[in-house]
Amino acid sequence: MARTEQLGPAVHAPAAPGRLPLLGHAIPLWRQPIAFLESLREHGDIVRLDIGTWPVHVLTSPEHVHAVLVQQAQKFGRGRIFDRLRPMFGNGIVTTDGEFHRKQRRMIQPAFHRSHITEYAEVMSRAAEEMTASWTAGREVSMVTEARRYALSSVAEMIFSGDLSRPAIAEVHRSLPIVLEGMLLRAVMPKSLDRLPIPLNRRFDAAAARLRGIIDQVIAQYDAEEAEEGRHDLLSLLLSSVDPETGTTMSPEQVRDEVIAILFSGTETSATTLSWVFHEVGRHPEVEKRLHEEVDAVVGTRRVRPSDIAQLPYANHVFQEALRLHSPLLFTRRALVPLTLGGVSIPAGAELAYSPYALHRDPALFRDPTVFDPERWQENADEQPRAHRYIPFSAGQHKCIGDTFAVAEILTAVATVASRWRLVPAPGVTVRELPAGMPQPSELPMIPVSRH
Repeated sequence: MARTEQLGPAVHAPAAPGRLPLLGHAIPLWRQPIAFLESLREHGDIVRLDIGTWPVHVLTSPEHVHAVLVQQAQKFGRGRIFDRLRPMFGNGIVTTDGEFHRKQRRMIQPAFHRSHITEYAEVMSRAAEEMTASWTAGREVSMVTEARRYALSSVAEMIFSGDLSRPAIAEVHRSLPIVLEGMLLRAVMPKSLDRLPIPLNRRFDAAAARLRGIIDQVIAQYDAEEAEEGRHDLLSLLLSSVDPETGTTMSPEQVRDEVIAILFSGTETSATTLSWVFHEVGRHPEVEKRLHEEVDAVVGTRRVRPSDIAQLPYANHVFQEALRLHSPLLFTRRALVPLTLGGVSIPAGAELAYSPYALHRDPALFRDPTVFDPERWQENADEQPRAHRYIPFSAGQHKCIGDTFAVAEILTAVATVASRWRLVPAPGVTVRELPAGMPQPSELPMIPVSRH
């Protein structure tokens, strides 16, 4: 149980060292955000840092994070980072709270039912086949680029179908990478800087406007062809969804907001995780050998089928371990009422933050936390991670609605690649983590070597 209430007077959270007047902790956050967030656990379970004059209570204990996300979730709202993303995502489930969020989740959840995931997995398998078929043995490829192209193709084809949607898919490939590039800076920089006519803002605003505009056009075309039968894509499911409790449907604007949220969630996180999977497998020959043996036994040389996913437990352990090592960097929540958490006074309106990345690399929670070890996920492992200590998809009422989709998306690509190729790291390249919403490889050139 989290120590959410304690006897005795509440105290203020200790401040992280290195705070400067006016700047707060902005300099270490800017220079070394990953290392700085990891260092906070040394100063307490709840540590205050200041981004400029913006105070944030960072939770370094999984028990406190669990209390905020699950046990006392009704006392917390989304927080500043989500507020800053609303101009892009509108009122999708990524940014909303309360009863409206619950209603939207009820309406969207059926689109991620197991039967639909099976249909989507067929799309993923085709996209993975196209990716691997484009490679030439011995010719270096950028796996960051390949993973993002695969994820974009899979998600765009899942959302849109038919000739009407071809321009939308092309625009997604053009504009979404630009939006993703600018989102982290938008999330943390002062809102007053959004309107400055700097190149970053101009590119972001133009790409976001194009993306929203083309999706609006497709929705209007879908509405005009409402009588057309046989369309089973996710956009059609959203347009036809009905809230079982109120009988209401979504407006076209609301559908657009949800589509943009799904586009982001299904591409950025999945593509980055997939890149890290290839990186880790490529530098651990014993993991690669076991992965190839499992894929050979289940898939062979045929195309990956949706039914194969459940038969690849070791591939799933590899995925979970890559996701543990390379998790999202920072999420926020906002206290809606005054409360005491672990003996620390949290006033109403206070911002709280937690770092899945830092939690998943805490040596108090994970044995040899910086070591890539898929074995730790075996059911009979001595130190199998506990559920509330491993939260790459968040938890509670805001847990990622597409987590099952993401698992299918990544494992389909991993199995397709493993059935055909070995990916050898390019010589002389040092892969570094670049700070982002989810830390990304600085570069990831790899050389495909045919297995057959």
